[in-house]
Amino acid sequence: MKMPKISLLQWQKRYGTEKACASTLTRYRWPNGFICSKCGHDSSYYIASRKVYQCCRCRNQVSVTAGTLFHSTNLPLVKWFWAIYLMASDKGGISALRLSKHIDVSWSTARNMLKKIRTAMADRDIIYHLIEDLIELDDTYIGGRKSGKRGRGAEGKKSVLVAVENRGKFAGFVAMEAVKTVSGQTLRSFLKKHLKTGRQVRTDALPAMNVVIESHDHVKKVTPPKEASTWLPKVHITIGNLKAFLNGTFHGVSHRYLQEYLDEFCYRFNRRFWEPELPLRLLNACLTHAPVAC
Repeated sequence: MKMPKISLLQWQKRYGTEKACASTLTRYRWPNGFICSKCGHDSSYYIASRKVYQCCRCRNQVSVTAGTLFHSTNLPLVKWFWAIYLMASDKGGISALRLSKHIDVSWSTARNMLKKIRTAMADRDIIYHLIEDLIELDDTYIGGRKSGKRGRGAEGKKSVLVAVENRGKFAGFVAMEAVKTVSGQTLRSFLKKHLKTGRQVRTDALPAMNVVIESHDHVKKVTPPKEASTWLPKVHITIGNLKAFLNGTFHGVSHRYLQEYLDEFCYRFNRRFWEPELPLRLLNACLTHAPVAC
């Protein structure tokens, strides 16, 4: 869906007050006017002291944030809207520490806000599959604070499966998933979730990758490190960008939160050609999302 571009000053003008943010959320929630979730009646009145709408028929009360990503929040919507803008407007994202300073909340509050926004990102991307005729598939390792062995089997690192559409001169869409181990089972699940069947999938001939042939045209080649960037160019560039993102913005990441950061990276990478539209695209994803537990 095409979205208009928006600058920081335009965002401030449009969403700079609590009333403006609440009105935006109301329009998204009830595009055709208020509808009572209990009895279906279409008439209500607003109780300002409690910030709820009350149905004129059954007197059921509902907050504009109930049943949304902002469900039960005690924070002003203005802070939520700024968090969305700051996360979307910079290709490096924003850390919880920096966000907490920008919008004057605690680190734990900022962390929970970012988790919910990343969930909206992930759920928007899971709708789509990689559909190009040629897909590059590889695995990489993220994390680990101990020095020593590198690559496969390195201590303290997490395996990540990475698939990238090869569109000739540039990479297309990307999908990433953190897994306990690279095995036939995890690969089957990953391929089913992220790739349209019948693609040509290029790999480095890792034995576990042999399951690709079950649903795709598998093209494999044993690739020494010096040939990897030639055989799988797009996936290796993407992995490099991912590691730069994790180290630059977050200075590394624990296994517990890794998938969240992968989801954020993929969401932004897949929309990099629409960068000026990203704040409104992400706002739309958040406004239409269900509640997220932290």
